[in-house]
Amino acid sequence: MADNLVIIESPGKVKTISKVLGSKYKVMASAGHLRDLPASKLAIDVENDFKPDYINIRGKGDMIKELRAASKAAKKVYLATDPDREGEAISWHLSYLLGIDPASFCRITFNELTENAIKKAVKEPRAIDMEMVDAYQARRVLDRLVGYSISPVLWRKVKKGLSGGRVQSVAVRLICDREDEIDAFESKEFWTISARLCKDTDVKTKAKEFSAKFHGTTKKKINIETGQEAQKIVDAVSKEIFTVSSIKNTEKRKSPLPPFITSTLQQDASRKLSFTASRTMSVVQTLYEGVNLGKAGATGLVTYIRTDSMRISDEAAQAAHDYIEQNYGSNFLPPKRRIYKNKNAAQDAHEAIRPTHIDLKPDDIKANLTNDQYKLYKLIYERFIASQMADCVYDVCAVDIEAGEYLFKATGTVVKFAGYTKVYEDINDKKEKEDGENGKLPELGENEQLKTLAIAPKQHFTQPPSRYNEASLIKALEEHGIGRPSTYAPTITVIQTRGYVGKEKKMLYPTALGRIVNDLMKNSFPDIVDVKFTAKVEDNLDHVAEGDIYWVDVIREFYTDFDKEVKVALDELEHVKIPDPVSDVACDKCGRMMVIKTGKFGQFLACPGYPECKNTKPIIEEAGVACPKCGRNLIYRKSKAGKKYITCSGYPECKFMSWNLPTGKACPECGEHLEYVIGKSGRFVACSNKDCQYKIGIKEYKKSE
Repeated sequence: MADNLVIIESPGKVKTISKVLGSKYKVMASAGHLRDLPASKLAIDVENDFKPDYINIRGKGDMIKELRAASKAAKKVYLATDPDREGEAISWHLSYLLGIDPASFCRITFNELTENAIKKAVKEPRAIDMEMVDAYQARRVLDRLVGYSISPVLWRKVKKGLSGGRVQSVAVRLICDREDEIDAFESKEFWTISARLCKDTDVKTKAKEFSAKFHGTTKKKINIETGQEAQKIVDAVSKEIFTVSSIKNTEKRKSPLPPFITSTLQQDASRKLSFTASRTMSVVQTLYEGVNLGKAGATGLVTYIRTDSMRISDEAAQAAHDYIEQNYGSNFLPPKRRIYKNKNAAQDAHEAIRPTHIDLKPDDIKANLTNDQYKLYKLIYERFIASQMADCVYDVCAVDIEAGEYLFKATGTVVKFAGYTKVYEDINDKKEKEDGENGKLPELGENEQLKTLAIAPKQHFTQPPSRYNEASLIKALEEHGIGRPSTYAPTITVIQTRGYVGKEKKMLYPTALGRIVNDLMKNSFPDIVDVKFTAKVEDNLDHVAEGDIYWVDVIREFYTDFDKEVKVALDELEHVKIPDPVSDVACDKCGRMMVIKTGKFGQFLACPGYPECKNTKPIIEEAGVACPKCGRNLIYRKSKAGKKYITCSGYPECKFMSWNLPTGKACPECGEHLEYVIGKSGRFVACSNKDCQYKIGIKEYKKSE
């Protein structure tokens, strides 16, 4: 029997921590919260200082019994839930269930699942931080009051099943406001002129030709608004000799970005890996909890993943220093250690997201990782190493070229010293190179005359602001101070699953329902969807965690006006009818254009002439591949559990069905059809015949087509 009991949140960390602590410690997981507010009622005593009424979560009874039994048998119990507000609250609930004094030294935390961090934590237990618990309670009570007060308004005035949340409502508003900007945008015409030039001696080879862009006259910049203006300038400069008037050589330095925090990891994974925020958090959670590395066993590969702090430990900084010196040379080290400053709102309880073991290089452990794990770990690893490296240095040559009274400019950019870009390039680093589109310019001298190869005007139109994608929405929420590291991914998931926001080519747009709910919220609950007000609430929650404000005061200040707004909305708002989207399918019974409705099993087509015409049809999504059995089109359908599968459009005559999409090609070994498969190592092509072992990677398959 173990002398000590360590209770953590996630079952995925049990092996990693048990390996470190040994047989004297029993490690058990609570699998998240064991107590919470009941879903069936408000459970907040508004008249009694907003006291929450917590209950044991249904289905967690056996877990509670097991933890109580283990707690009684142990000499010492350590509550080792995650090192954030929610983790602190789970430990507080555990102390209540297990009869542990929260003021006793029962709480331990570690920022990374390494031997040093875990053993150090056990040696330095502390009391439960009640200020962090109060900050959690304040957020939980606020969100409950908002959700359970606004939802009845939406049910009565819009339709049943809707809900409104504090952070999600602001996210929907941002998306709606951006769509309004796009709708109101008026595109304007403008023109540019570029000249292809070269040294007079290089006319035949064009070896050193380069591009110069029209700037204006030698006295002022000119914006060209019409094609006539552009042509007039082209005609004028075509008669002139292009002459170098000035050359300016400068050195430009660019510093690396800091290591990842939660929001920047989600943004970069979206841009570089096309991961959704929820996919990123799901994968990085497994890297934090621990991956089986063979003989080394379960090993945590990254530090705690919900953080807005850019701080790194002295040990990690030294490990990065040594790694850079050994692998790239001392010239790739900065003059002094890089220290990144946090934003004012950042909680500095733990570090930035970084690898726990510098010696575990991504490529060295690739065989032990899934494809997603490898990609994300590589991203985190390289960003961290780069954050501790020397600047990238560019040689920039800016040349002014006169053609009569007109002025053209050419820029050449050459990387003089790669610095951190040897390891990691950000989107801005690539833009830096694109801005100096010529690369290295030829050796030019002042007053040197150039040969004109071509002069080309080009028409452009100003573009509206882009819709948000997941990365840019997270960035906007973070910049406005809305939400915290743990809330970004679930917020984006919720607004999509509730039908307020749709996604098209990775871009988010408001649905008709989303616009209606947003308008209702703006009119009836202006504070809830006000960006500045919501940011102020987040700041107040931070002050609660720091012990500067009593959590009940934050709730009371918010609730007084909010309660009045709810009552007015219930009494005065008129019911809003949501129009059904019209499809391009005509009803085959009455000829009306069918509309898209949502039922228990998803969307379907229905005749708008109901009840006179009760015709309905399933929405058919074609797979784009012929059936391997009969040659008809394959289509997607959904099972009762909501999982997509592929079947023949000729059913029931043809009963072909598959969970995997056929490629349209036959297996070269047995002749059965090939299909795309998603496995632990990513996507690949395999034979549908279970007895055939044929398998090939996607890239290799496409090359062979």
